Amino acid sequence: MAEPPNDPQTPQPGLEPGPGRKMRVAAVGDLHVGETSQRAYRDLFERVADDADVLCLCGDLTNYGKTGEVERLLEDLRLCRIPMVGVLGNHEHECGQPDHVVQMLCDAGVKMLTGQAYEIDGVGFAGGKGFVGGFGRYMLSSFGEDSIKRFVQEAVEDANLIENSIRMLRTERSVVLLHYAPVVETVIGEPPEIHAFLGSSRLAETIDRYDNVSLVVHGHAHRGGPEGRTHRGVPVYNVALPVLRTLGDLPYRVFEV
Repeated sequence: MAEPPNDPQTPQPGLEPGPGRKMRVAAVGDLHVGETSQRAYRDLFERVADDADVLCLCGDLTNYGKTGEVERLLEDLRLCRIPMVGVLGNHEHECGQPDHVVQMLCDAGVKMLTGQAYEIDGVGFAGGKGFVGGFGRYMLSSFGEDSIKRFVQEAVEDANLIENSIRMLRTERSVVLLHYAPVVETVIGEPPEIHAFLGSSRLAETIDRYDNVSLVVHGHAHRGGPEGRTHRGVPVYNVALPVLRTLGDLPYRVFEV
């Protein structure tokens, strides 16, 4: 049985409108760079500055989070000429060195969201990896065995970290980056049996407490739907590269915020 949603609350006071012009935000996830990859995304990182002002990287940038994989990724990523904001995916945790991966990406100029928030030209960026747990009435609740309670507690703590990130922002326009999906619409197309492992409604409930979130982007669901909305109507887009390839030739999706 799912936990009841938290009531929406008024976001932090003193929001700053920022400049009037729109920002072009590009987003992509699930590049899955391997140790033998040979400049697979050179064109992506070179081209994106022509189409966008900021690039959002939504996790699973590597296959296993190995140092060699990150080094292959950085060979292409360093060609990017616009600010980059990113989150880790579950694949970056496989080798047990997610902090090292974060440091390598930060050293290359990516603003990584692990509880932090950033403002770029009047637009806020917040978020985090997210976690699993299911959607709506089928979301896993903290009941029964201790192992289930620990699992749910990790999901709650992860959502709290993301909420702290959003709360730090003072911008009227904000973008939330995730790896896991916050709504079921963007995982439909994947086998129903694994929907609960692709995201959680807890993430959407967290987002819906704040009126200044304009856009949510995530990855992870390679065969999921391209877009959906939270209960309060915030647009959510699945920007996993396999999904983007079904929409056209552009290896990222661009939004105006």
